[in-house]
Amino acid sequence: MPKFGPDRIRNVAILGHSHEGKTTLAEAMLHATGALPRMGSTDAGTAALDYEPEEQRRKISIDLGLASAELDGYKVNLLDSPGFLDFAGQAVSALAVAEAALLVTSATGQLSVGTELAWATLNERALPRLVVVNKMDKENADYFGALDGMRAEFTPKPVALHLPIGAEGSFRGVIDLMHQKAFLAQPDGQGTEGPIPADMRQVFVQRHEQLIEAAAEGDDVLLEKYLEEGTLSDAEVEQGLRAGIRTGRVAPVVCCSATKLLGVRTLLRAVCDLLPAPDASLDGPASALVFSTHSDPFGRVSFFKILAGCLKSEQTIENRGRGGTERLAQLFFPRGKEHVATPEAGAGDIAGATKLTHTRTGDLLGNVVESAPSLQFPVPRFRLAIEPRSRGDEDKISNGLARLAEEDPSLQLVRDEETQQMLIAGLGDVHIEVALAKLKRRYQAEAVTAPPRIGYRETISRQVRAEGRHVKQSGGHGQYAICVIEAAPAERGAGFEWEDKIFGGSIPINYRPSVRKGIEDTMARGAVAGYPMVDVRVRLVDGKFHTVDSSDMAFQIAGSLALRKAAAEAAPVLLEPVMQVQVRVPERYLGELMSDLNAKRGHIAGTDSDGGWQLLTATVPQGELQRFTLDLRSLSQGRGSFEAAFSHYEPLPPNLARPLIEAWAKEHGG
Repeated sequence: MPKFGPDRIRNVAILGHSHEGKTTLAEAMLHATGALPRMGSTDAGTAALDYEPEEQRRKISIDLGLASAELDGYKVNLLDSPGFLDFAGQAVSALAVAEAALLVTSATGQLSVGTELAWATLNERALPRLVVVNKMDKENADYFGALDGMRAEFTPKPVALHLPIGAEGSFRGVIDLMHQKAFLAQPDGQGTEGPIPADMRQVFVQRHEQLIEAAAEGDDVLLEKYLEEGTLSDAEVEQGLRAGIRTGRVAPVVCCSATKLLGVRTLLRAVCDLLPAPDASLDGPASALVFSTHSDPFGRVSFFKILAGCLKSEQTIENRGRGGTERLAQLFFPRGKEHVATPEAGAGDIAGATKLTHTRTGDLLGNVVESAPSLQFPVPRFRLAIEPRSRGDEDKISNGLARLAEEDPSLQLVRDEETQQMLIAGLGDVHIEVALAKLKRRYQAEAVTAPPRIGYRETISRQVRAEGRHVKQSGGHGQYAICVIEAAPAERGAGFEWEDKIFGGSIPINYRPSVRKGIEDTMARGAVAGYPMVDVRVRLVDGKFHTVDSSDMAFQIAGSLALRKAAAEAAPVLLEPVMQVQVRVPERYLGELMSDLNAKRGHIAGTDSDGGWQLLTATVPQGELQRFTLDLRSLSQGRGSFEAAFSHYEPLPPNLARPLIEAWAKEHGG
């Protein structure tokens, strides 16, 4: 049997704003419980959970960090999620398999964007949480300011579970309001129980009463007793908090200094006492969800949560979604990049295996479980064209990026059939930079990027008559074809309209389809700027032929020359794709958003209110949206989101079209 049954396991996602100390807190919990012999540092690049070279170089978490801490007969699986918005896909993986979250914020007294976004995500998922006010040892630390700021903004209202003893350099312990005890922390992370300081008695009484009220609101039976008697026992407070946390009515707040190991074990005790266990059973056939994948040139590492039953090393298990079976050669428990081998892992636990042949992130192994969670990764909207720096590396780049996309489904490699470019899509510029750095390091393939080409269209704006002459009759078999066409604008969306208006035999009927083919081929390639031509009506009205030197190919060339001449004289116009855009932002950013879209030549169609948020609809040229992912993040401080879909084509302003036409003409000798 596994060492820990489901009731003794806690799977906890660690969320919050970047640089609030999430990874440091995870390292502290691991070190305080003996899982790590020494505590690593993100600043020094020695953190066990941030072991990727890009994480060490940038001093931020990029990948999901996995490890477990054991305390008093419990196993706490920590899923350390990046706080940087470009790596939000990693948080999706963590939240899919966690029964609760630790929301980490610093003791500055100011709410960060990441805290707000994480809170909203937890509310959407109705996920239980503890709030951790970290960095209590830092200058200007203000636990009560942070707590009261959250109480003013968030629902459910956070309530203090722990109180700090001291602050900044004098932070030396915590008061556990639930058990009405004080713990003076020691440098090794062990807390020594002591009396509640006399100078904190008043604030203790006030905050303890708030905690009792919150516990009563978490359980209807307890609420009735509280209203009758005016208080609850410590055991009843714990019962009410546990129920309230599970139902999302209560969000307790604790405090610590991760770097000093102060309050860390007290936090872990609260995790074990209050947060829910996995709803899983060791009985029956095994089932597991693969929630994260790590790929490298030597193979694939798959991480999964066991939803039911028990998995054993050397076991063969079915992948029902993809068909076939997988052999779990050696199961392990993750501890950063370290693999702690285990003969078995039971329901509710998190484990891993290497070199699974077919399995990908999101796959279900073994028995079908109706309640299995699904993984919905954010849609990557920031795109760049990508090509190899060195010729011949196309396959290395596409294969390497395909492996990286297995590891991070919010990263995509797509081919734009319109422009024939290979595009890499991610959640932001840093996301793509990191992917390219991994590509170079792991797969020895270096790529360069550029803004994607825009799929413009060409058309004309007035009617003209033009002659296409292809005559070569000196030496050998000659070529002779002359055609006269009239070209005129057609209705928008009409595409290409053809009329054969020749009367008589100026061009034999068997050559007229060749003229049309030459015109259509040129329309597909572009006549003035290299983009497909659309919405043109062409009439074939006259021409000449030679009984010996005329041919299908000659009339194709003549038709092509006629259209190019006509297009140049018919006031050519470039059409740009215009997107229908829906943007969701907090109301306070609406003015800045509208100014930004107006500067992007957008047309605002309307806005709708939604409880402090604004949903704005607009049409915006595709070329102006190349960096909108980054612009929107900047102007809304990461709070905004958008969707875009093709709407229609509109004429590109002449000042923007002229350089494209002139550059193409110069390149093609026009």
